[in-house]
Amino acid sequence: MEKIILLVPLIPLLSALLTQLLFPRMGRQAARISVIGSLLTFLFAVATLWLVLAVPGSYGVHLFDTSALLLLDPLSSLMATVIAGISLIVHIYSLRYMAEETGYARFFILLDLMTTSLLVMVAAGDLLTLLVAWHLIGVLLYFLLGQNTRDKSAWRYAFWTKITYRIGDMPLVIAAVLLYQAYDTWSLPIIFEQLMAAPEAHKVLGLRLPDVVAALIAFSAFARSAQFFVHTWLPYTMSGPTPVSALMHAGIVNAGGFVINRFAPVFMQSSDVLHWVFIVGLFTAVVGSMLMLTQNDIKKSLGYSTMGQMGFMIMECGIGAFSLAIYHLIAHGLFKGTMFLGAGSVINSARKSDYVPKEDLYTFIVERRPARQRLPWLTMAAVTLAVPVFILVSTHWLISQDYFQKQSAVVLLFFGWITGAQLIFSSYQMGTRNIRRMVILAIVSFAVVVLGYTLISHAFDLFLYPDPVFREQLYAAADIDIIWFDALIVLVTLIIIFGWFITFLADRDGGRKKRYASNLWLMFYALTSREFYLPHLYTLMTRRLLKIAERLNVWMRWI
Repeated sequence: MEKIILLVPLIPLLSALLTQLLFPRMGRQAARISVIGSLLTFLFAVATLWLVLAVPGSYGVHLFDTSALLLLDPLSSLMATVIAGISLIVHIYSLRYMAEETGYARFFILLDLMTTSLLVMVAAGDLLTLLVAWHLIGVLLYFLLGQNTRDKSAWRYAFWTKITYRIGDMPLVIAAVLLYQAYDTWSLPIIFEQLMAAPEAHKVLGLRLPDVVAALIAFSAFARSAQFFVHTWLPYTMSGPTPVSALMHAGIVNAGGFVINRFAPVFMQSSDVLHWVFIVGLFTAVVGSMLMLTQNDIKKSLGYSTMGQMGFMIMECGIGAFSLAIYHLIAHGLFKGTMFLGAGSVINSARKSDYVPKEDLYTFIVERRPARQRLPWLTMAAVTLAVPVFILVSTHWLISQDYFQKQSAVVLLFFGWITGAQLIFSSYQMGTRNIRRMVILAIVSFAVVVLGYTLISHAFDLFLYPDPVFREQLYAAADIDIIWFDALIVLVTLIIIFGWFITFLADRDGGRKKRYASNLWLMFYALTSREFYLPHLYTLMTRRLLKIAERLNVWMRWI
């Protein structure tokens, strides 16, 4: 078993070395060594997952008789399987996609090194190993995004990403130093054991050590997972190769959710930090979803879509649903990786389009199809509100009888209701020759997704955190005051109802209210299409800082 733990990150490292050595002799055929190495890595990762399923527990092995420790536990084995699988797909896709690009061998070497770093990160059992892998991921991503050395835009935003990562890395380094000073060890299992036994034993500037460490780790997770205010690097890295975008959005950007799960014992002792994690994730999810809808570049739109999904993932951590966040990042990684790899086909299809809007008059005269039909507004509103509530409540009640006694469950049900209602509402807005059939299909699809989501997330909960006491403590730590909880639910509900009301007014025929609603939508669209002017603000700040640095250099006579 110890050999398998070592082989999983070792194989891609050896693959990178062989590709470098054999490329002068084999040429582009050396890239196939990298693909074979990715296949072997995936098979060994699956073997580790099977071992953990067969013999539950946590196992560790020290590297070269040092303090460096690799863990084989449910979290590391599951993440290793996902990373190795996505890496294999990206490797195969890149064989032909990167064939005409310069630096062909360098690209596959960097991919192998990135895979190694990711696998070491998820298996790291000590703080030093985790920090080294965490740092290397940022460095390797910088070179992968700047693969095309002649593209100034790619290098500019690659450097932007690197700076954001370095800023986000500092809190994690400080947290590691604080933990080492407090417990005199780098080993994560030992640190967690001592911290849970005596969470009040250590203070930092008069503050509880778990609160300080949790806040620092959370900020590092925010920077790595593109939460609001430190998110602008993500949608602007689209100049890099498409396989890199797929790997980044499917594996690298998910590191925030992983690191929060790895330090779950720390967050369990810090309710206040979990509440802030929830707020940041909620805001990021809403903002990212809005910005996604107003982009005219497909890859940039996918970038903001990833930002919104990362917000949901962080929000799930904030409500104590740590295992659900892992399921979310896995599902999102597979889905978004597929979308990025298929983005080229969508662009090719769009180029063949006649760009004629398919409105009612066009479909009736040219395509000889009847105009769209719609059910009455009140009937559709009742279906929109009632059906998702019934599906969600019945599904979760079947899984766990006491599910509704947890605040986290209420939050998940609430946002599930919003998602389901939006799905049915969008189906109504689309219109069709058979609106009843479309609505029924939307309802059935939503029911199947919710049932599968609930069952699988419950299974993840039992697999990742088999101790029921630990799970209950995680959910309890995320609970907030009932007054603030109800106020938050009411506020979000009012915002959603207001948005639906504006949509209703804009959908009506004629009248001053429609013009007023249309103007509101136009103003809102202008704001979101310009991304709340944050990139412009950051660009202005960068120019000002460069001018200040230039003046200082002249004043100090350094230039």
